[in-house]
Amino acid sequence: MRIIKGDEVKILSGKDKGRHGKVVRVLPRENKIVVEGLNLLKKHVRSKQAEKKGEMISVAMPLATSKVMIICKHCAKTTRVGYQLSGDKKARVCKKCGQAL
Repeated sequence: MRIIKGDEVKILSGKDKGRHGKVVRVLPRENKIVVEGLNLLKKHVRSKQAEKKGEMISVAMPLATSKVMIICKHCAKTTRVGYQLSGDKKARVCKKCGQAL
């Protein structure tokens, strides 16, 4: 996967189209990611104790990686991810400005 935890991404389609946020979790087997504060779903939670009431909480749900595009830290544009070999290390680079992500 080209997107890793901590990357800034922009949503390309869906109810949160145009919004951006930080990647909190990556699910490589399912090819999905969880973005902080986006793709929220209301979940009903039952009370655990007798004196407390049940409540509704918002949970960030996984989103397909094909629906997001990474935002470069240097040029602040949405871009594709390329790879560049430097010695034995493989680094991710921005396709627009060429800087390391």
